[in-house]
Amino acid sequence: MLTATENLRLVGDLLHLRGAEAARRADALLKRFDLLAAAGKRAGTLSGGTRRRLDLAMSLMGDPRIVFLDEPTTGLDPRSRRELWAVIRDLVATGVTIFLTTQYLDEADQLADRIAVLDGGAIVAEGTPAELKRLVPGGHIRLTFTDADGLAAAARAVPAAEVDPAQLALRVPSDGSAGRLKALLDHFDDHAVTIGELAIHTPDLDDVFFALTGSAAGKDPR
Repeated sequence: MLTATENLRLVGDLLHLRGAEAARRADALLKRFDLLAAAGKRAGTLSGGTRRRLDLAMSLMGDPRIVFLDEPTTGLDPRSRRELWAVIRDLVATGVTIFLTTQYLDEADQLADRIAVLDGGAIVAEGTPAELKRLVPGGHIRLTFTDADGLAAAARAVPAAEVDPAQLALRVPSDGSAGRLKALLDHFDDHAVTIGELAIHTPDLDDVFFALTGSAAGKDPR
């Protein structure tokens, strides 16, 4: 029932801030989180993304150095989600430490300096996004060809590759590095193999999650 400004000042009261200081911080946070247009509107009438920004602004009234965010972008549309990402990055840039829980692994990949993967309430892996991705296999280069003869020539050149005749494709295990890619292309040049299209796949956090949790890790998926 309270407006955005009233919500902020209420938190100021709960933090025992003086009236002038509470008003100053509320005004600053309204500007910082692009909430000036919502300042006089009841929180219940605001969009989901605007309410999330107001929630975050309220949590910062006491100028905390550590903030816990529990799935802050759940239910948001893609635009609001990206806007909240920008707000979180700005907070980190000012020295605020953020503990973020999320089920969106791309969100963790985008925002987190370090990630802990939970399974059954226990941490099963922890590290930077790059460190976690190195825990699982699956990186490869996918090559497609215009005809079966080209595919057959490529398969002879790289016997270890996985052949997909139906898609005229070849899957070559690789870490996706520029050096490995150049070596593979040079190898095909040496064997006069012409490639139609090329795509690089490196393990992402989805691969990490499936490899380390639930039934994929040999545990009870419940």
